[in-house]
Amino acid sequence: MTTTPKKDNDTLVLYGQAFDSRLLLGTARYPSPDVLESAVRRARPAMLTASLRRQTAAAGSAGSAGGDNGFWDMLRALKVPVLPNTAGCHSAEEAIATAQMARELFDTPWIKLELIGDDYTLQPDTLNLVGAAERLVREGFHVLPYCTEDLVLCQRLVDVGCQAVMPWAAPIGTGRGPVNPYALRLLRERLTVPLLVDAGLGLPSHACQVMEWGYDGVLLNTAVALAQDPVAMAGAFADAVAAGRTAYLAGAMSAQEAAQPSTPVLGTPFWHHAQQQ
Repeated sequence: MTTTPKKDNDTLVLYGQAFDSRLLLGTARYPSPDVLESAVRRARPAMLTASLRRQTAAAGSAGSAGGDNGFWDMLRALKVPVLPNTAGCHSAEEAIATAQMARELFDTPWIKLELIGDDYTLQPDTLNLVGAAERLVREGFHVLPYCTEDLVLCQRLVDVGCQAVMPWAAPIGTGRGPVNPYALRLLRERLTVPLLVDAGLGLPSHACQVMEWGYDGVLLNTAVALAQDPVAMAGAFADAVAAGRTAYLAGAMSAQEAAQPSTPVLGTPFWHHAQQQ
């Protein structure tokens, strides 16, 4: 069973760096840059993920000077650490090259490693993900790998040096919530490194649930960006993550097979009647 951590100084620590929030937020698909900025300010996430390939492509098509369409300037102004990702990469070499470019652009060793194996489900390439992660770790990157909830895969990622792992709850963008609770809870019981649920959460209650299971954080994008009110939804998810963490630390009661009275019956007429039977 997972050991409940102490409440004192309860901060998310990844690769030795402490973060005040346990929510990471994506930056794609928002109605406008202003809405994205407001959502970030409301949620106050630990990090913001951004696709180097997507943004540089947009900048290039717009003909912006230096390949910058203003997106990066906005992220810097928010003063939230940026977590570049390798979204859209279908080979290990492509992902590694993207990570290297991101390190030069942002002057950061952080990288969210995405290596897609199936275009329909956007499921990670589980056969090549470990090798790519191992090479990036050797090159000094703080690798946060996006993966499935497969226990053996996650353990192999830890074995090659990943100090945190990010399994999905469901395929990216589906909003279905945890579709395999057994595997996710088993993963939390077996691994001691920080685990962040990445992809598939659609409701704040989903985020609260995985946090109650002992997960260390969540990464969201579509659930916030495509909400009717992204700013309000960003706040709802931030509150849910915090509530789930507090509930986990508090230690939930054990489920009971039968009803248990919430008020004592000792000394009441009902108790005397029961004793006479």
